[in-house]
Amino acid sequence: MAKYLFLFSILFCLRLSAQTPDEAKAILEPVNKLFTGMNLGDSAMVHAAFTKEAILVSVGKAKDGSPALRKDPLQKFFDAVGTPHDQKWNEPIWDTKILVDGNLAQVWAKYAFYLGKTFSHCGVDAFDLFKGADGKWRIIHLADTRQRESCQVPKEISEQFK
Repeated sequence: MAKYLFLFSILFCLRLSAQTPDEAKAILEPVNKLFTGMNLGDSAMVHAAFTKEAILVSVGKAKDGSPALRKDPLQKFFDAVGTPHDQKWNEPIWDTKILVDGNLAQVWAKYAFYLGKTFSHCGVDAFDLFKGADGKWRIIHLADTRQRESCQVPKEISEQFK
């Protein structure tokens, strides 16, 4: 019996993680739209990547070093993107993993955030996405971690910002 349960578990996990290259591209479209919009300061482009009910949270540390969870209003983020700023926002990602089950997808990726060519912080982005009746994927939840130390940004990424 345990042997069959183990086999079922493996098959279930494979079903969740398998996707075609076209499906992976479609899932990553709103993620890429988000980063392109951030880079261009285009809040309308960023807005189009999300559902209107989307939630943004950051996991980090409070000033005293204790774990902290911060929820940010989506509109505040849109406003920040659309407010003119001196330096472009760049957030390259790598080690991207995609899981899918029907109309729910999750994207997990490491990232580094740069203001212009200056490194700011790094962490992990965790996106939950929903595929609506129109067949398009949109971000319903974005959580990230943020740190300024112990960042292991791949050389091919960090060299772009020298």
